[in-house]
Amino acid sequence: MSQALPPIVAPGLDVLFVGINPGLRSAEVGHNFARPGNRFWGALHASGFTPRVLRPEEDVTLPEFGLGITNIAPRPTRAASELSAEELREGAAALERLVAELRPRLVAIVGVTAYRTAFGRRDAQLGLQEDTIGGRPVWILPNTSGLNAHHTPADFARLFAEARAFVQ
Repeated sequence: MSQALPPIVAPGLDVLFVGINPGLRSAEVGHNFARPGNRFWGALHASGFTPRVLRPEEDVTLPEFGLGITNIAPRPTRAASELSAEELREGAAALERLVAELRPRLVAIVGVTAYRTAFGRRDAQLGLQEDTIGGRPVWILPNTSGLNAHHTPADFARLFAEARAFVQ
């Protein structure tokens, strides 16, 4: 089975953003974080990663900004909670291989709960992790899905900016 959303990557990335899995809308249109309520694109801009808010169909331009994007699990779902722990662990192994090959300066996981399950790190919190993925530093960001009401746009801007400052 081919991936609904293949990785958008290039050599020499500053940050590889890693979503949990494609949502149904993203899989339908073939672009990352495509649901209108998702706050990923606004957070990228508000934190200074991009000069303006990109549209989901501009995801292919991310490498121009030193950024890449992929997902832990390839299967599209309405909510990340529909994924099994096994799917997340399998995705974690594939991500390790991709990161080891690409060697981005930072791996930014967008979703702490999925990270905890995929990598067996029950106590992981937002921010820089002690562990690496593929030998590269890992930063955990909150899930930007509109289903996640725990963070405001200002929170996302600040947390994404902290990851950006680490890379610089």
